[in-house]
Amino acid sequence: MRVVVSIGGSVLAPDLDPDRVAAHADALERLAADGCELGVVVGGGGIAREYIGAARELGANEVQLDRLGIGTTRLNARLLIAALGERATLSPAEEYDEAAAALRRGEVSIMGGVMPGQTTDAVAAAFAEAVDADLLVYATSADGVYDADPNVHDDASQYAEMTPSELVDIVLPMSRNAGASAPVDLLAAKLIDRAGIRSVVLDGTDPAVLVDAVLRGEHTGTDVVPDGAGEPSDWTGER
Repeated sequence: MRVVVSIGGSVLAPDLDPDRVAAHADALERLAADGCELGVVVGGGGIAREYIGAARELGANEVQLDRLGIGTTRLNARLLIAALGERATLSPAEEYDEAAAALRRGEVSIMGGVMPGQTTDAVAAAFAEAVDADLLVYATSADGVYDADPNVHDDASQYAEMTPSELVDIVLPMSRNAGASAPVDLLAAKLIDRAGIRSVVLDGTDPAVLVDAVLRGEHTGTDVVPDGAGEPSDWTGER
């Protein structure tokens, strides 16, 4: 099974804790050892926001701010590469073709950000589309997709399953509200809808959750299932 995993920076490196990074690397190694062709996109998290906030006060423009964020995602990616050792690419891929080539060589292919104006949510969706991934997993600090921001609305309801077009409909109004917290960004949702990528949004704080979700489809997050799509063959025992 070909899988792309997006690990939020706030999940992998809310602070510089080598044990946390090693635990996520162990989960990815388990997936690779089980036969998954594995691509990983790493976010910037709080560290990126600190750099961006400081640079904004210094007068940096939006492209400069985006480049700072991209640089931080690649630093986080290098931490994960260090933990994965020989299983991973030597350095974070900066283009999709480079990342796809590494995946096809059997390496765990690691990316950070790619270009200004594009989040790592969107990078992961584009990577998944580029390699025809069977599954795209967003390991975030949220436990799925809700009909409203659960940090603001106590009565927000979580979706167990939805279609990609429904994901776009949910994310669109959130993306218009300053300070709103969408589970993935709008461009990522549109790419998932365009490509019909089966996806999962889950709380990735515990790396073991990622293993269960990818290998067995077992999780407490949200499944994003294109119309007419079946389960990946690995979940049905058809290897």
